[in-house]
Amino acid sequence: MKKAKPRVPKTVDEYLAGVPEPARSTLKKIRATIRSAVPAEATEAISYRIPAFVYKGLLMWYAAFADHCSLFPGSSVIVAFKNELKGYSVSKGTIRFPVDKPLPAALVKKLVKARLAENEGQKRR
Repeated sequence: MKKAKPRVPKTVDEYLAGVPEPARSTLKKIRATIRSAVPAEATEAISYRIPAFVYKGLLMWYAAFADHCSLFPGSSVIVAFKNELKGYSVSKGTIRFPVDKPLPAALVKKLVKARLAENEGQKRR
């Protein structure tokens, strides 16, 4: 018997609707924090099947998993903020945090500003 393909969300709201609590509330806080730090022209999209913010290119992603949530700001940002990320599980381009405890808003805003600066510095095609 064929296994049913997982449904791919078409919008961020659709993605979040499928995330169980407490992760949904945590991701909504992350989303609101990112939104507050990006220019008004920034948009949201689904990329790699997870929510993303787009401004002069992909800015960052966030997602919920079975036992954690993740923010994906890119490897250069993680390297730049490695001291402030002590205490979090990080890998090349990922910051993992508990499903019931969002990253501090001030830290998320710093990460967003760093990614904005990177995207602003890239040549437009």
